[in-house]
Amino acid sequence: MLEVGVYIVCMKMAATLGSLMILVMTLGVQAQLKTGFYSTTCPSAEAIIRSTVVSYFNKDPTIAPGLLRLHFHDCFVQGCDGSILIAGSSAEKNALPNLGLRGFEVIDDAKSQIEATCPGVVSCADILALAARDAVDLSDGPSWPVPTGRRDGKISLSSQASNLPSPLDPVSIQRQKFAAKGLDDHDLVTLVGQTDCTFFSYRLYNYTTSGRADPTINVGFLAQLQALCPKGGDGLRRVGLDKDSSAKFDVSFFKNVRDGNGVLESDQRLWEDSATQRVVQNYAGNIRGLLGLRFDFEFPKAMIKLSSIEVKTGVDGEIRKVCSKFN
Repeated sequence: MLEVGVYIVCMKMAATLGSLMILVMTLGVQAQLKTGFYSTTCPSAEAIIRSTVVSYFNKDPTIAPGLLRLHFHDCFVQGCDGSILIAGSSAEKNALPNLGLRGFEVIDDAKSQIEATCPGVVSCADILALAARDAVDLSDGPSWPVPTGRRDGKISLSSQASNLPSPLDPVSIQRQKFAAKGLDDHDLVTLVGQTDCTFFSYRLYNYTTSGRADPTINVGFLAQLQALCPKGGDGLRRVGLDKDSSAKFDVSFFKNVRDGNGVLESDQRLWEDSATQRVVQNYAGNIRGLLGLRFDFEFPKAMIKLSSIEVKTGVDGEIRKVCSKFN
């Protein structure tokens, strides 16, 4: 299953005034975006982005979950403003949770082509949002009209990445982090298709400093993970979060979690929380025909909501000439 960024979570919205205010503000900003924002100023923009993603996808299909994760991580820090794309030792992309992010070259390539056609018009933040949509579509997932009009942020600091969901987060903390962004129970966001051994090897050899493996891991799957990530081995080796179809957009991720085959602890804990377990079971327990239709319907709605988090529009921010540096 194509997985977004670090975590699939379907959670209940925290019923607090603060969360409701955040949701209202998020929806208000979303209304400032519109589908076809560049239809007159740069009508070829979406086609250029699509062809660029197709070109990279044909060479390496695993770039698709990479682009999805890149967009997810961008939106959780400073909002969906392309801040993750900035290069520099203290920039957001160098924060620990962002190690292993992929797809920067795809966005840079698309931006270069667009600048040659429509200089100073299309933001890097919009290119990233559109590329994420195309990545899902190319992986046998749904497509959807992406509201555009985002502008690029002028701040990118690794120190601000602490609010990203962590593989170590219990469901309660994941719920808080998603609610703080106006995301509720039915905002199904997929996680990145790959992670590094560093982020889960403790589950294989020394869970809770016990010297043993996490007992919630399926025994057969534990052996597979230990073979991929041997004790004392390369912590940066990539491992698919979905052992059955990491390059496809489908629902097998939920079946893996149900069956004790979740790679990240934060994923597997979804089965232990009563609210999120019901959602996982609903998606895991049906045949692809019925389940796929429901999943494909819910996912675009959640992605539109995700990609509207704290966006900058109007005169806020800037339109970068190069995505990796401020103007």
